[in-house]
Amino acid sequence: MDYFNAFWVGGLICALVQIRLDNTKMLPGRVMVLLVCTGAVLGAIGVYEPFSQFAGAGATVSLLGFGNTLWKGMKTAVDESGFLGLFMGGFTSCAVGVSAALIFGYLVSLIFQPKMRK
Repeated sequence: MDYFNAFWVGGLICALVQIRLDNTKMLPGRVMVLLVCTGAVLGAIGVYEPFSQFAGAGATVSLLGFGNTLWKGMKTAVDESGFLGLFMGGFTSCAVGVSAALIFGYLVSLIFQPKMRK
């Protein structure tokens, strides 16, 4: 049942985003920012945790999950460092994931780059 919930919730999120892209003039980057901010707001009001328990990877792998991770990191850093935590928390909580995405993206681009013609 966990796989089923992850599949249909993740699919629903993707379908809603696609409908938004097709029926508005919002650019993809703005929709991505909207998803990240929505994940952070859902985490802040306490709705994201029960949602992620139900949906599993359908909620945690998406940009909603990234926004919630940023929220958790900032909340923890603010509790520890005060106001400065607002500026450090998101970076420390997501550093490994963002770094891995950059490194693997770079490696894949090196492996699969098109051959240059002379």
